[in-house]
Amino acid sequence: MMVGHALLAFALVALCGRLANVDRDRALLLGVVAGAFAAVPDVDMVYALVGVVHADFTGVFAVTKAFWSASTVVHRAMTHSLVVAPVAALGFALWAVRGRWVHHARLLGTLLLGTLVLVATVKHGLLGFVVMGAFVFAGVAVALAVWWRTALGAGETFALALVGLVSHPWGDLFTGEPPAMLWPLDTLLFAERVVLAPDPTLHLLGAFALELLTVWLAVWVVLDASEEFRPTFDARALAGLAYGGVAFLIPPPTLDVSYHFVFSILAVGTVVAAPDVFRARLLRSVRRLRRDWDVARLFSAVLTGLAAVTLALAAYALLYTAAALGSLGALGVFVG
Repeated sequence: MMVGHALLAFALVALCGRLANVDRDRALLLGVVAGAFAAVPDVDMVYALVGVVHADFTGVFAVTKAFWSASTVVHRAMTHSLVVAPVAALGFALWAVRGRWVHHARLLGTLLLGTLVLVATVKHGLLGFVVMGAFVFAGVAVALAVWWRTALGAGETFALALVGLVSHPWGDLFTGEPPAMLWPLDTLLFAERVVLAPDPTLHLLGAFALELLTVWLAVWVVLDASEEFRPTFDARALAGLAYGGVAFLIPPPTLDVSYHFVFSILAVGTVVAAPDVFRARLLRSVRRLRRDWDVARLFSAVLTGLAAVTLALAAYALLYTAAALGSLGALGVFVG
């Protein structure tokens, strides 16, 4: 879901900008900044590296299991809070102030963000200090990039940071434990995650489909706001349909154990898109003057890979559902 957070904020802000008659380049810029801030809360995953250090390294799944187990200690807690979001957004925006008051604004921003770190430290000790410190560092880095590479003001930065931070935790309601949206308060806004289907595998497929939908929305926004790219797909994308047969070859994935499904289905898109990616890189190295054409080819490769993953998901879901219904029917006949 990490990429989905950024792409959702990007798509929503850029789309709203286009609806408000903001010019295309500016709408995309606003979306990119909001997306960058939306990715900041997941910096709390830095603590998961502790799990990797202490993993037994008996295999790739042992390492990934250790990583995700450690991540649950603090993931989706303090950095995903709707209470923290406006305070953090203001602190980040103060680092994007321009003009004569820049030093005073950054001092005030440091004090404000430092207060968040202090609260996290008091509440969670060293763990809180490290996680909230990483969150603050990442957010300030994005704000400085906005200040250095764009002409956006502090007010715009605040609004974009707020949208990015506030939009982040909602997607997490479908996977894992619900975020602690009211931290540092002990009140729970959501005690359980939103269940898309009673079958755990179908729930995972539904969550994955929402992620893909978010990616497609971001792609559509880029296509709508750009005159350079046109949607083109290679017929290789149809190879994704063959992935449906995997439903009979691997254990049904769930949120608890999904590595084999996620890695394999993403591999389908990567393999399908690879020929165009390598071809574009080769052409870029040989024909430096045709960069725009090469970028368009790379974008088409992304679309082809994304289409392959989408078809693979649809084929897998169809065959898994058919197999599950067949098993239930057979069970009914046996019981009857």
